[in-house]
Amino acid sequence: MTNHTGKHAIVTGAAQGIGRAIAQRLAEDGANVTVSDINGDGAKAAAEAIGHGAVANTCDVSDPDQVAALIEGAARDGAPDILVNNAAIVPFVAWDDVDLDHWRRIIDTNLTSVFLTCRKATDMMRAAGRKGTVVNIASNTFFAGTPNMAAYVAAKGGVIGFTRALATEVGKDGINVNAVAPGLTESDGVKASPHNEAFEFVEMLQAMPGKGQPEQIAAVVSFLASGDAGWMTGQTVNVDAGMVRW
Repeated sequence: MTNHTGKHAIVTGAAQGIGRAIAQRLAEDGANVTVSDINGDGAKAAAEAIGHGAVANTCDVSDPDQVAALIEGAARDGAPDILVNNAAIVPFVAWDDVDLDHWRRIIDTNLTSVFLTCRKATDMMRAAGRKGTVVNIASNTFFAGTPNMAAYVAAKGGVIGFTRALATEVGKDGINVNAVAPGLTESDGVKASPHNEAFEFVEMLQAMPGKGQPEQIAAVVSFLASGDAGWMTGQTVNVDAGMVRW
């Protein structure tokens, strides 16, 4: 078990699925977790189920004012310790049906939101002299060029690029920034979408058999948020049973 005792962590998009599993794991590992989601009732239910002092927050991560309130509310002595950017919309839209409104909605929620949270959190970390950590949830669809997800793939590629750039910018302040790229994961959202039909095909591409579980992603996030990963920054870690192999 990783020890996050005394740390204050924020997890966006944490009402269900991978985000909830991350919040659960960080709380079990000792962190004081803010469970944030645009679904306020879902965030509240998740925080109550997680326990360990977890608190709920309702936030549209594409709204700068709501993001500022989220980060400020989860501060410890002037800044949060851990920020996990998980909130995202996972569409299944054929390229011929992608219009500008869809594109902007996905980019705003999946990429611009990461800028907004990181802008606020890293400013507060530096002002407080906090050697915090940021973990951004990307996706292995960026490497695979998965169909029916053009805007999503573009946004997650942006998250990977932004992770590298931000790590360079704030490394001198002792803040590390990494990303996790999950493969297809058996989360609530996936099971309720057309992506649920892809597990058999994806499993054929993996080095190891099985369906990815949210808890497997959460374990890697908790490690990256810990002091054990303090010498890692600017990295993207694929957690996909070896579907993507470097």
